[in-house]
Amino acid sequence: MIECVPNVSEGQHHELLARVARAVRSVPGASLLDYSADPAHNRSVFTFAGDAPGLERAIVALYDVVVPEVDLRTHRGVHPRLGAVDVVPFVPLDGSTMADCVSLARRVGQAVAERFHLPVFLYEEAASAPDRRSLSNLRRGGFEKLAARMASGFLADFGPGQPHPSAGASVIGARRLLVAFNVNLSTRRLDVADAIARAIRFSSGGLPCVKALGLPLDDRAIVQVSMNLTDYQRTSIREAFEAVAREAGARGVEVLESEIIGLAPAAALDEETAAAIRLPGDWREKILERRLPG
Repeated sequence: MIECVPNVSEGQHHELLARVARAVRSVPGASLLDYSADPAHNRSVFTFAGDAPGLERAIVALYDVVVPEVDLRTHRGVHPRLGAVDVVPFVPLDGSTMADCVSLARRVGQAVAERFHLPVFLYEEAASAPDRRSLSNLRRGGFEKLAARMASGFLADFGPGQPHPSAGASVIGARRLLVAFNVNLSTRRLDVADAIARAIRFSSGGLPCVKALGLPLDDRAIVQVSMNLTDYQRTSIREAFEAVAREAGARGVEVLESEIIGLAPAAALDEETAAAIRLPGDWREKILERRLPG
């Protein structure tokens, strides 16, 4: 079994997202486990699992719905993005290996590029070169800078030498399980969220295996520290939360709550952790293993 967690650059039109969900559910060999949307990010995250042939069909079905509908020329959202289907990671679960996921990422990347005339960049374990492993490096400048970067020699692994006019490009790859974890702060000051993100992310000398950035949530008049915990055994959800809370407190700002985007492995989240990080709702609904088929 392999997990796939595509991120789609649409978080406001719920009828479209429901159509995406129906398209994935209709594919034999793939099970939709979860999906959620954020209007400020203008982004949605789908989680499904299955065997490699089922996931390949499900991804194509997702692109079939998204590519004609999502136009990045008019898309607005606070989350960085390169494409309508922005990133598609494959993650090994029970009975599969990273090599299986790398092979699948490359097959899917080539198929998507050919079918949709879309540039596809490979990342993480599937990357074609060391400097292409990092998603943030590939996505630097976003859709708006992509045409100029490609014209200057930043060519995709598959597909045309220029972006799709409305759908941009996609980043497809293979990686380990991670936890997408956000902490909301009781302030509108983006500089505070940015400073906290710099303090805690590994690339700035902070916590191991933590990627972080500050984002405004204008619809709620607050800001957010948005994180990816790429190895929750080295830096746990609770440790990341406590670091944000400590940095926020030093700046006179309170933490409101946290959220987990998509699903988290059972080893990363329990009742005590959920209470400590102020996670609303039923924490058990966020456990990956509870959603897996059969």
